[in-house]
Amino acid sequence: MGKLTVRALRAVLTLVLVGTVLVQAMMVWVLASGSDPEDGTLPLTAFRLITILGMASAQVAVVCVWRLVSMVRHGTVFSHAAFRYVDGVIGAIVAIALLWFAVTAVNAPGQRDDPGVTLIMGGIGVAILGVALVVLVLRMLLAQAVARDVEAREMQAELDEVI
Repeated sequence: MGKLTVRALRAVLTLVLVGTVLVQAMMVWVLASGSDPEDGTLPLTAFRLITILGMASAQVAVVCVWRLVSMVRHGTVFSHAAFRYVDGVIGAIVAIALLWFAVTAVNAPGQRDDPGVTLIMGGIGVAILGVALVVLVLRMLLAQAVARDVEAREMQAELDEVI
């Protein structure tokens, strides 16, 4: 991974992290202060809580991707330590999908006249779970690469002993 690519990715990750923290702070302030301009009905509060949790899940994914990029730069991504961060990304994506299903459930009563919106939102949740499955497949590829790397090191050590 080139230096420019790493810098660009880190800039994007930083913007996402700072943006989500600011949105979370505003949401928590609105919930805690009671200075809600809305009437404070249950769906609005539920949407705000789900948003705060969703932002936290996105932050977990950002931190895990940051660590993986660092591992790539240092050439240590093909190690067992990388699995913890890949699992963190998968867990964050699954959490986001579950939160999206919660948004769909909270929003569903208001969509009685047009249930297609609820079905579309459910489809989006399934698509988000599909992204988690894609990352899981990439995790399996990482596991194969780590196994090959270990095998190559063992063969190199045996070859060094013979020579």
